[in-house]
Amino acid sequence: MAGSFVLSAQTFQVPVSEQQEPMAKGKFEPTWESLKHYEVPEWFRNAKFGIWAHWGPQCVEGSGDWMARSMYMEGSREYKHHVENYGHPSEFGFKDILPLFKAENWDPDHLVDLYKRVGAQYFFALGNHHDNFDLWDSRYQPWNSANIGPHKDILAGWSAAAKKHGLPFGISFHADHAWLWYEPAQRYDRDGEKMGVPYDGKLTKADGKGKWWEGYDPQQLYAQNHELSRGSWADGMIHSQWGWGNGVTLPTEEYVTNFYNRTLDAINRYQPDLLYFDVTVAPFYPFSHAGLKIAAHHYNSNMARNGGQNNAVMFCKILDEEQRKALVWDVERGAPNEIVPDPWQTCTCIGGWHYDDRYYENGWYKSAATVVKLLADVVSKNGNLLLSVPLRADGTLDDKEEVILNDLADWMEANKECIFDTRPWVKFGEEPIADADIQINAQGFNEGSYAKAGHDEIRFTQTPEYLYAIALGWPEDGRIVVKSLASGSKDFAKKIKSVELLGHGKIRFRQTPEGLVAEMPEEPVNGIAPVLRIKK
Repeated sequence: MAGSFVLSAQTFQVPVSEQQEPMAKGKFEPTWESLKHYEVPEWFRNAKFGIWAHWGPQCVEGSGDWMARSMYMEGSREYKHHVENYGHPSEFGFKDILPLFKAENWDPDHLVDLYKRVGAQYFFALGNHHDNFDLWDSRYQPWNSANIGPHKDILAGWSAAAKKHGLPFGISFHADHAWLWYEPAQRYDRDGEKMGVPYDGKLTKADGKGKWWEGYDPQQLYAQNHELSRGSWADGMIHSQWGWGNGVTLPTEEYVTNFYNRTLDAINRYQPDLLYFDVTVAPFYPFSHAGLKIAAHHYNSNMARNGGQNNAVMFCKILDEEQRKALVWDVERGAPNEIVPDPWQTCTCIGGWHYDDRYYENGWYKSAATVVKLLADVVSKNGNLLLSVPLRADGTLDDKEEVILNDLADWMEANKECIFDTRPWVKFGEEPIADADIQINAQGFNEGSYAKAGHDEIRFTQTPEYLYAIALGWPEDGRIVVKSLASGSKDFAKKIKSVELLGHGKIRFRQTPEGLVAEMPEEPVNGIAPVLRIKK
């Protein structure tokens, strides 16, 4: 096709310039054939649990995730909230929200210290979201947190705190989709007194004369100097176009290269071990090799910093089995119902991805018990859990979130040995949910099935010395029955000589043809999930 180029037998339509940010050379080339030789580092396989500060200017209004898109959808909850509290999007758009993001009470050292006490073995920060605002002193995006809003290099603060507390540091990048995601900013009201008045998505630098944003080009934020994608006025169309198909208007070389430059800029400055992309397969795949070049740069530069050892991890979504050899599969808010051969991760949140007042007001947060159920389920299947805990715009947790984190810390303190440094057993769990046919929906989105688990649901992990049986709830009748450990079990042929309850000590048990029956103490050692430790 005209204007296309070929890389390792694959044709790409949009090239990427390395003129400003050269890709690091080394073991890996930006091809699937080369990248499939990547090996997931052992530190990540042992870590099992990370915490994510998915935090940026979309937290200002407290109306939840994707508000910078939904505020341009006439009649939506976010649109109504924005118009009532800030103004009409033809006059007061998302660009005008940015100065209100102050981060005035943000204390990254305190927060990362708390996350580590909760049990996090790695820490993630948001580098940019679909709103296209960079949360560092970005060389290639003037709309950034050093210039506007907090007037702080947010990534520098997070990076320093993670380093101080000895946690591997990760950055998530989402701005590659701003091109498509912001398309509603090109719209206008179809009813009312503002009918036909364009929103601010098509403004140019010249329109800023005399405004607070004079000298800034709104198109470097909104990226809407292009035709709308097919069906763009249908609000849900974006989901079928997320993989850059189905009638989407493809980004230009300039746009793709800008994202590539920004990402390499952050990698080179903050030297993260982990990268996360909210994309199908890889950034701008399959029409550009930008994502493959980012992966090769990440791995090569990490190896150069670590004396030839690769400590790097890069997460992407909807990967086939071959692509999972090159990248780590991330499942959003869900899990496969089987042990996955290659290490993987699920990402979830105790609330909405950006701070949403409704979760606090209505008691919608995930409890610590729900988080533990998800964590045990994921770890039993060879996965890690990355947990987002939303921050308010000022950079603080609310009091309900702090209670959840403290409850989670208490459970972790007594039971962490069944999570960290473990591997899956011969089976991940036993009925009733473990035996159900639970399918992944697109990126994931099936975690609700696992959050319902009770004491009769068991998950297994192991170390060379012990097998752990985790009951996903405290039994009302005072006993746990583990069917997979019945006398004569083919999965565990040895006779069990003793059983310990973590946080308590040895307990009475009997091994019957129906299962291992473990008697719980009268007083629960925790209100979340009892863990049996069985010597192998």
